[in-house]
Amino acid sequence: MEPGKPARLEEDRFAWATVVADRFLDNVETVVHGKREEIKLVLAALICGGHVLFEDVPGTAKTVLARAIAATVEDATQSRIQCTPDLQPTDVTGLSVFNPKDRDFEFRPGPVFANVLLVDEINRAMPKTQSALLEAMAEFQVTADGVTRHLPRPFLLIATENPIEQEGTFLLPEAQLDRFFVRTALGYPDEGQELRIVEEQVGGHPLGELEPAVSLADVEGLQRAVQEIYVDPLIRTWIVRVVRATRELDEVATGSSVRGSLALDRAVRAWALLDGRTYVNPEDVERLFVPVLLHRIFFTPSFLAEARDLGWRVAGERFRARCLSLAPPPGPDLVREAPAAATA
Repeated sequence: MEPGKPARLEEDRFAWATVVADRFLDNVETVVHGKREEIKLVLAALICGGHVLFEDVPGTAKTVLARAIAATVEDATQSRIQCTPDLQPTDVTGLSVFNPKDRDFEFRPGPVFANVLLVDEINRAMPKTQSALLEAMAEFQVTADGVTRHLPRPFLLIATENPIEQEGTFLLPEAQLDRFFVRTALGYPDEGQELRIVEEQVGGHPLGELEPAVSLADVEGLQRAVQEIYVDPLIRTWIVRVVRATRELDEVATGSSVRGSLALDRAVRAWALLDGRTYVNPEDVERLFVPVLLHRIFFTPSFLAEARDLGWRVAGERFRARCLSLAPPPGPDLVREAPAAATA
């Protein structure tokens, strides 16, 4: 093989991944306007095998986003669960039903058996129903009647919470919060985007005309490509130190677990890929600190009171700054681009 040929093939593969990612984002953004950064977070979770928790008010296109993602991936299946207090675990996972023709029980799969699953208002489901999702989220499988059944891949769970109405809700347990790859919010569109949404839906919803833009094989290709994104040893060490810093501050009751370190390492690689880079920057770590780590941390009552006064956005940014002061970014010795050996 000619000298430099492996590196050329590597560059071609990353160029292909960038094209696929942009095509995915552009297609979803045709129906969810002005939220490209938030869509990138969801796509990062998808290609990292993670799940997303949206904590947002009603009417901010969370359901539309989930449906748009499923519609963008050709042959991807989608389903939706509207959580209520009487929702049973078998309503999620499925159950065995007696078939009189065969005189035997047969398993009827529940809505969890889909590529993209929207769990609407997850905090309205009883804890036993919420826990039915844990195995699916962590291990991509469901065990029912003593039989383990694997979920289709890729599998992306998008759950929503309504933060302004708490009556009749059940807080997610700590173990389940830690299962979510990122927690974020879509928020309201600006005035121009909202006007565009109204005008587009005069004759129907544009979601009905959304065509697939990528295949399941393309998503699997992105999942393989993200594993090859270069992370400098200094940045990887810094990621661990940043997560460990969340366990040392006075305002923290319980810091992030090792799962937070793993998630942040995967997330920054996915973010670099979606930005068209083959290497991770320190800015990626700072950008993803809040959506990847904040929901994995349990704060003292005094900090929670401060967060209610300031708002979670401001409080989260201040907390991130305190963690970064304990674990400052790498110095000028950092290699900001992947060395030739990493792409050869």
